[in-house]
Amino acid sequence: MRICEFDTTKDFIYHWCGKFISPNEEWVHLTRNLLDYELFVVTDGTLYVADDAHKYEVFPGQYLLMPPTFFQHGYKSGSCSFYWMHFGYNREQNDHTVLKSQLLAPEELTYRENRMLLPIQGELKSLERITILMKQLQDSDRRYREATLNRFLCGTILAEIAVQSPLYQAYGNKKSQEQIYSDIVDYIHWHISENLRVAELAEYFGYNEKYLTTFFKSLAGIPIKQYILQEKMERAKAVLTETNQPISQIAYSLGFSDAHNFTNAFKKITELSPSEYRSGFTKRNLVHK
Repeated sequence: MRICEFDTTKDFIYHWCGKFISPNEEWVHLTRNLLDYELFVVTDGTLYVADDAHKYEVFPGQYLLMPPTFFQHGYKSGSCSFYWMHFGYNREQNDHTVLKSQLLAPEELTYRENRMLLPIQGELKSLERITILMKQLQDSDRRYREATLNRFLCGTILAEIAVQSPLYQAYGNKKSQEQIYSDIVDYIHWHISENLRVAELAEYFGYNEKYLTTFFKSLAGIPIKQYILQEKMERAKAVLTETNQPISQIAYSLGFSDAHNFTNAFKKITELSPSEYRSGFTKRNLVHK
């Protein structure tokens, strides 16, 4: 993985941005001398673009940050659409550092104050957040043409991409990761009575569903679906042993469509039916009286 390292005390300088939709399948990116940085955020199709040393395939939901190059060109035709942004860095000196992650120790990849690490290419865990920011930048540029506002929006887009990257999740702020995990767990507990879906959780927290699943398992040790089910069953156990509520009522209160689905899920976790669990718990209590 190649990574651009930027010093955030040196300004990013916005040049222009837009959204491109290729006219047909025969479209090929133009050939030119790229004098500044170009950010691509692909929303549809595949972008085939190269610089003087590398060829890139950029798929929907991915981005590419291309530093200045003498030979930016398309190497293959194809239909695609993408947002793009040109910007400069450090008063147009464009003197970023390119790191190679495989040559560095983990401590060398840590995020710290005034340092932004941005992989040259990667998948966005929340494409929607980036497209919203790109639209805001387009609107700001058309409406105000205010250099300071555009500069900050440009930096915001790059920072958002940086913190969405797996690099940040692996070597970024551990306290931030723990807080996100705690927020997800809290949300599950508050909404345990609903039919919770991972896709809905991902949308609520602004993450890609695949990323959220991987992130949660890395901290909890179990998949998020299994965690949700276990928490529902813990709640069910408490209700079964503390109340005389019918099984069907408990099922509905935990977001199950019917008692049959609830019973199957309960047996999967406890190896007992809800009725067997309630009966056995009552008998155990009687033994100790």
